Amino acid sequence: MHLTMFTDYGLRTLILLALRPDGQASIPEVAAAYGISENHLTKVAHALGQSGLVETIRGRKGGMRLGRPAAKIGLGEVVRAMEPSLALVTCQEGGACAIGGCCGLQGVMNEAQAALLAVFDRYTLADVVTPGDARLLARLGLGEPAR
Repeated sequence: MHLTMFTDYGLRTLILLALRPDGQASIPEVAAAYGISENHLTKVAHALGQSGLVETIRGRKGGMRLGRPAAKIGLGEVVRAMEPSLALVTCQEGGACAIGGCCGLQGVMNEAQAALLAVFDRYTLADVVTPGDARLLARLGLGEPAR
């Protein structure tokens, strides 16, 4: 399975938000930290907002923040919300296959997909990021954590 950049950017956005003491950042801040397009990140933020993973804040000091505590955001939930398809092969989606319905490969692929998602389901955002992590904040060009 290959996760899309859309999912990658969604996960990175959530990590940055979880790092911040106030849990808030703007799209330009996130885009600059990761060196990605603001236009693309706007679409990612919209999808995160639609799924309830982030709240969007309008206005001059607006931006986005986590929709709930990092410990309550499962990585499996994020992957499922962001990925257009989790199928490893087209026959899992009912796509055309010359040997569809006659081979055992689809069952193996279903099992592999379930195993991958089970790993993501074991972790939350809080498991992969510590708020105020100085090393990570510095790597992202966000300076020292608030004291």
